[in-house]
Amino acid sequence: MKRRTFISFIAGLALVPGLATAASVEYTPGLIKQALKDGKTVFVDYAAVWCSTCKRQERLINQLRERNPAYDEHLTFVRVDWDVYSDHEVTESRNVPRRSTLLVLNGEEELGRIVAGTDIKMIRELMDLALEKAQAKS
Repeated sequence: MKRRTFISFIAGLALVPGLATAASVEYTPGLIKQALKDGKTVFVDYAAVWCSTCKRQERLINQLRERNPAYDEHLTFVRVDWDVYSDHEVTESRNVPRRSTLLVLNGEEELGRIVAGTDIKMIRELMDLALEKAQAKS
């Protein structure tokens, strides 16, 4: 396959419904604090690239985001790389016990968390809780 054909093919995949999902923002120091200061509701995903539970959670989160565009309209999704930030303030200050932890934050408040859960209903409930809080502020 010629390089030009391959690049065109890959670019075209982004136009196929269901394949293009808004990505989470990769964490950098201060990102979550700034988003909360700006009044945003933040969905935080502590994950590692090698973690099968994290991969399952990511697939379910993306599936839910595809089904309900309101999540992306009202929530800020942040992915914290466990291998980089497991001993960092962003993890320790929130008592995050391990990778595959999902948190919802709003202002100074933690609205909810899931640790190592891969049940789509539980994840949807956490995302809906975040959405309700974010829409109430709008």
